[in-house]
Amino acid sequence: MSLYDLARDLPLRIDSYALEGLELQARSDFLRKTTVVRLQGGGEEGIGEDVTYHAEQHDRLQARGPDLPLPGEWTLHGFSEHLATLPLFEAEPEQHAYLDYRRWAFESSALDLALRQADLSLGEAVHREPRPVSFVVSMSLGAPPSTEWFHSWLGLYPDLRFKLDANSAWSDELVAELAATGAVDSIDFKGQYKGTVVDTPPDPALYRRVAEGLPDAWLEDPALTPETEAVLEPHRDRVTWDAIIHSVADIEALPWPPRMLNVKPSRFGTLERLFDAFDYCAERGIGTYGGGQFELGPGRGQIQYLASLFHPGTPNDVAPGGYNDPDPPPELPASPLPPAPSATGFRWGDWAGA
Repeated sequence: MSLYDLARDLPLRIDSYALEGLELQARSDFLRKTTVVRLQGGGEEGIGEDVTYHAEQHDRLQARGPDLPLPGEWTLHGFSEHLATLPLFEAEPEQHAYLDYRRWAFESSALDLALRQADLSLGEAVHREPRPVSFVVSMSLGAPPSTEWFHSWLGLYPDLRFKLDANSAWSDELVAELAATGAVDSIDFKGQYKGTVVDTPPDPALYRRVAEGLPDAWLEDPALTPETEAVLEPHRDRVTWDAIIHSVADIEALPWPPRMLNVKPSRFGTLERLFDAFDYCAERGIGTYGGGQFELGPGRGQIQYLASLFHPGTPNDVAPGGYNDPDPPPELPASPLPPAPSATGFRWGDWAGA
């Protein structure tokens, strides 16, 4: 039986829903906003989080209020089909991917609610036991690059592992310095982003410098050109993909079969596409790890929960929120995170919000 078959027919009753805005001044130039979707029904509540990046889209959604026709008696799959017919945005958003991000907020909230109404946890529903979750800390070294922040974190947490965003300003000396720490699990080239503030052009020299200087690191999202493909040819088994992976069809369309993929639930949009991808990768021996989208609320715990069930020991970019602080605080949870599933639903830890 497929993973999705284990969940698709769960009964779901929705009486009403509410929206809750969250925000964090992450940097002087970046106010991060997200929206918590709260579906209520049968005396229970399900929660999910919209991780759309444009702050004004959250303002518009919250100003609209609960205007979608969601109340009713559904199955989880029937509700998903209903969502596909609804205008989750008033117009096409700035990034097409935001359609999936918002869809996932409602789908994950519905999954949480259906499980709670059935008195089941997600682990029980999919017949898997949560396990301790390994995580990496994701960061950029800036431009011009500096390892000061990187070493500050290592000074407090010597066993910490990292996923680093690379750019063309990285020198041979910087790569050698990183390699000497033995703390870098993956490098993100961000070469597959299009029309975002993090778009990074292909750089064969950078790819060679990183691939040869960090021979044990995963190489995520390189941009492919004849020049970069020639550089990456000897390192294909370390290349992973993220931004372009939204479905099984996207995995099948990759230029060569991967050994590892970054599976972000919000990129898939629906529970069906996500679970189909887990099945596909398991059947073909493709490893997976999870990634975050700067969640401020329950979404972070939910990706940690999924990691605990499907890929607990891989370099999951699902570190607790404190690791986003500009100044490393002491006494943060260490990797691996102990299992913390709620007794019922799709929740990890004790986040409940307002």
